[in-house]
Amino acid sequence: MQEISPYGFGHINRTYLLVTSERRYILQKINHNLFKEVDKLMHNIREVSEYNRKVTLERGGDPDAECLSLVLTKNGESYLHYGEGYYRVYKFIENSVCFQLVEKPEHFYESAVAFGSFASMLAEFDAKSLYEILPNFHNTPVRFQNFLASVKKDAFDRVKEVGPEIEFVLQREDYCPRIVSLLEEGKIPTKVTHNDTKLNNVLFHKDTGTALAVIDFDTIMPGSICYDFGDSIRFGCSTAAEDETDLDKVHFRIDLFEEYVKGYLHALGKDITVVEKDHLVDGALLMTLECGMRFLTDYLDGDTYFRISRPKQNLD
Repeated sequence: MQEISPYGFGHINRTYLLVTSERRYILQKINHNLFKEVDKLMHNIREVSEYNRKVTLERGGDPDAECLSLVLTKNGESYLHYGEGYYRVYKFIENSVCFQLVEKPEHFYESAVAFGSFASMLAEFDAKSLYEILPNFHNTPVRFQNFLASVKKDAFDRVKEVGPEIEFVLQREDYCPRIVSLLEEGKIPTKVTHNDTKLNNVLFHKDTGTALAVIDFDTIMPGSICYDFGDSIRFGCSTAAEDETDLDKVHFRIDLFEEYVKGYLHALGKDITVVEKDHLVDGALLMTLECGMRFLTDYLDGDTYFRISRPKQNLD
């Protein structure tokens, strides 16, 4: 090993760049306070990443340049438990860059192609073979019940401060089960979902700007692709950061929405059902509602889940 240094902007795991005489790697110390069942977490990542490499090879691609690729230990394991830490290593994808915000519409289009291709590649994968690493992660009715419990408990005497926000959520209770109900009734299929489909989880070619690979598989679980589509729209179509205090700066960019829809549906091709397609917009609305509801719930609970840098940031 020639060099090791901190790398990236992630807040969940500790990430480092390893440089050797042969190639570069990404080393991560897994946050096992959040991901308490590391073996199940790494089972999901290994199954999906190895499947993607296999399909990419079959299609004539280069897995090292197009896939998140685990480096196994000498014993063939997907991670190393050393002392009190859990560690994993990925091959570094060369000639790649990552964007934190949408700078050009074509980047958002390319991210849609990347996530659509990811979903298409895994269309035949048995999602039920994966563990639910974070139970009820996108179960909006459960999130709503958690919100109600926090309102009732009012542990920090904050309910009186946020009456309009609470009422906003209460008025949308009937909307919460829209996707969950379709899954439970078998009207839309359970598929592999990424569950963190933000722009910064796509690597782009540093010269051409085309999408290379989807990264960060920590939240891969069974679910609906409507959630993945929706979270991309929630994050990428806003003209401001999630915690922008000046609401005059917060708008929905319909041009970016249209770009994303074109890229996502083009990449998915036939690997999306009519019912899924009809509810993609519901996914965007639900992910926005759910995320706002989680921020509000955390504020009522004393700001214990989301990291804040100023008072009332969870309300912004």
